Amino acid sequence: MSTQKTLPPEIYIETTRRWLESVIVTYNICPFAKRELDKGSVELTVDLNTDIEQCLLNLMLECEKLDKHPEIETSLLIYGSAFSEFDDYLDFVELAETLTIDQGYEGIYQLASFHPNYCFEGSPQDDPANYTNRAPYPMLHLLREDSLEKALAHYPDPENIPERNIALTRELGLAKMKSLLASCYAKH
Repeated sequence: MSTQKTLPPEIYIETTRRWLESVIVTYNICPFAKRELDKGSVELTVDLNTDIEQCLLNLMLECEKLDKHPEIETSLLIYGSAFSEFDDYLDFVELAETLTIDQGYEGIYQLASFHPNYCFEGSPQDDPANYTNRAPYPMLHLLREDSLEKALAHYPDPENIPERNIALTRELGLAKMKSLLASCYAKH
């Protein structure tokens, strides 16, 4: 597993928050993000471990935190030191999904995946649509399934969200999407 330069946790949090605000909310990639950010119900947690087992344990601890704190609507678990290689990250996501099912969290929490080099299967690396899941750092997004179902029930045409995002990112273009992501990083 490859690693990247480790920064102080607050840098990962600030960068991720900038990404959420300047990309995800500004361009309405997730139509539910603004409300939760405004409410302060988005948890940003940094995991600086490089050991896969420890990262999986910390994922379970994050699930337990959500179990105990219903005021936290959603959590982003940011991997600051591990999974810089996209293939390593995908292997980890597969393990994480299996573990959440094995631990009884299927139907309770859904995992969404984000990575700086995210590439949808069958897509070229330079497809701007990959930026719907590109983030400053590797991360897992834990969503409460019941909240997601309620939000989608009140959103017009929810099944069209991915198609809209693909069209939007392609319309904005590769240079703009690269620029948006790059602008999230502070000079450190």
